[in-house]
Amino acid sequence: MIDHAQAIQDCARGERAGLKTLFDAEAPQLIGVAMRILRRRDLAEEAVQEAFVQVWTKASQFDPDRGSGRGWLYTIVRHRALNMLRDSSREIPSDPSDLDAHVERDKVLEQSFSRLEETSALRTCLEQLNTVTRNCVLMAYIFGYSHGEIAGKIDAPLGTTKSWITRGLRKLRECLS
Repeated sequence: MIDHAQAIQDCARGERAGLKTLFDAEAPQLIGVAMRILRRRDLAEEAVQEAFVQVWTKASQFDPDRGSGRGWLYTIVRHRALNMLRDSSREIPSDPSDLDAHVERDKVLEQSFSRLEETSALRTCLEQLNTVTRNCVLMAYIFGYSHGEIAGKIDAPLGTTKSWITRGLRKLRECLS
């Protein structure tokens, strides 16, 4: 286990070994934190890189009496990721393979739904759901996506996505009973 505060103080003195120690110990977890916020690995990696630059340049501002070194590091990454998310001037280009995957996912959802027999009770109940809710429920049960993954894929807030899925399942349960 590393002494985060000591490594940050090493950075403040211009010792690169301190930054390397922090990076080696925490970078994978920090990327995970940033990915939960940004929903894209490339942006998460960029947020972590910018955070480490900030750690290097502002290490002298760290005060161990105000909190742990590890907490300070995670706070910087979290703030970087949130700032990137809020930056309305940032345009996020779509990777053509992402578009292909989106189209393919929609095809699989539609095919899965259309394979249900016309007289199937499940199909009848699914038809009563609006398209977005139906697709969210199907993504959860066909692809096994978490609520967060679904929110990222349909570009909707997590709370909204959870509500759609919860209401959709409730309606299905009522319809099927």
